[in-house]
Amino acid sequence: MTEHTTPRADHRTVLLRGGDIHSPADPFATAMVVERGHVAWVGSEGAADAFASGVDETVDLEGALVTPAFTDAHVHTTSTGLALTGLDLSKARTAAEALALVRTHAEARPGDKILLGHGWDAARWTGEQSLSRRALDEAAGGRPLYLPRVDVHSAVVSTALLDLVPGVTGLAGYHPDAPLTGAAHHAVRAAAHAAVTPGQRTEAQRAALRHAASLGIGALHECGGPEISDADDFTSLLKLAADEAGPRVFGYWAQEIANAKDAERIRELGAIGAAGDLFVDGSLGSHTACLHEPYADAPHTGAAHLDAAAVAAHVAACTEAGLQAGFHAIGDAAVTAVVDGVRAASQKVGLTRIRAARHRVEHAEMLTPETVAAFAELGLTASVQPAFDAAWGGESGMYAQRLGADRARTLNPYAALLRAGVPLAFGSDSPVTPLDPWGTVRAAAFHRTPEHRISARAAFTAHTRGGWRAIGRDDAGVLVPGAPADYAVWRTSELVVQAPDDRVSRWSTDPRSGTPGLPDLTPGAELPVCLRTVVFGQTVFVRPNE
Repeated sequence: MTEHTTPRADHRTVLLRGGDIHSPADPFATAMVVERGHVAWVGSEGAADAFASGVDETVDLEGALVTPAFTDAHVHTTSTGLALTGLDLSKARTAAEALALVRTHAEARPGDKILLGHGWDAARWTGEQSLSRRALDEAAGGRPLYLPRVDVHSAVVSTALLDLVPGVTGLAGYHPDAPLTGAAHHAVRAAAHAAVTPGQRTEAQRAALRHAASLGIGALHECGGPEISDADDFTSLLKLAADEAGPRVFGYWAQEIANAKDAERIRELGAIGAAGDLFVDGSLGSHTACLHEPYADAPHTGAAHLDAAAVAAHVAACTEAGLQAGFHAIGDAAVTAVVDGVRAASQKVGLTRIRAARHRVEHAEMLTPETVAAFAELGLTASVQPAFDAAWGGESGMYAQRLGADRARTLNPYAALLRAGVPLAFGSDSPVTPLDPWGTVRAAAFHRTPEHRISARAAFTAHTRGGWRAIGRDDAGVLVPGAPADYAVWRTSELVVQAPDDRVSRWSTDPRSGTPGLPDLTPGAELPVCLRTVVFGQTVFVRPNE
């Protein structure tokens, strides 16, 4: 990709030409004009000649694809940055490998007051293995150590970290030599994060935002809250994103509100909603998702944090205050509690106001036909993570271990949600699963349960425009005149149109389809490479040597 540049201005007029522009305004567009941070025109190469003499910059795309920038609708930015710059245990396949990685990391960072890692998953390890506290103490050299499980709903820690939390052994979820859950986990997580210096935090946030930009992500929904991070972490991230070039960050703060005064405190933090990870339950991997029937591999039904009455009170108060509400709900009992609560709130404040508020449900994995229909009725947005199915779905995956094969096959029914008219917004829950937008689109289009698959086009829309609609913006996430100029430029193979039904041709390159093409996302095919990311007309990433 070559370009002819003039000195940088805040809002240059730019003509991009000689590529493929993914735009519903013109499915055959090869050129686009950006002016004052917005898309001004899309069209054909021939028509682009009329603009060439009046622009500040012309970019020759050399056949590259231009799409709207992705929006990741569920991210924990600081934790993502700490995972990128710290100890990654996701590749460990045994407890011994994990301990060896901890030991090497500890030796390499003798000055760190606390050691942080992420990503271990005993469900993937061979045999029955665990990380004992004694072994962790030895590997960490006696220092505080915090290692959350891949789902971040439980953690193993060293004795030195426990010593920083008086009374932790009396909290719910404390286990002498097993992963901590519930209140005990929240307490040690708070202690671990408190030990991170402001400098380390800023370094981690910058690393996460740079990484997101390098993947063609133009916006992130930060899911913070008092049980996840702290107010300083949340406000510092929003300020950093506002002050420096990079992806946009929209913040959700997961705290219950009861009145307008509570809502104002949420707004004072800079949050756009009292939503995100407001926990109704936990996770399947940690056996804390709340189920109607017991786990297949544990004699209980998980943990319930909020009931329908609490959900109703929060949703009603948010709606009255003009604030978006939302919840973390994974298990079928948790999703039922959300649906029942939102319906009760609608009886108090009116269904029309509930629907207009676009309240959200994060994860929403264990849905039934009844709860899918209720999402549509109540105007709830399903903020979901297709990479969860790629990581844990299938006949022998973690879902099947926890729930049995029959229940596992019902999880993440994206096709049913779309058929019912439920808005989808795709995200990663990073660092639970990595920032990987094209991989996310692929995971939805090639869901491990075939009846839940959706077209690549629908999945792409959920990961671009869907994220904007989830924050109440219908004018963004699409390259049409008047839309914000948030876009990414990709090196990719031939563009195709995917049909979601195996009874018809899955792939088509016929231009008569009138549908903008997308890269071939067949498993095994090479995913597109991001060459440039632009946010509001400003370049925030350029691939080196391009």
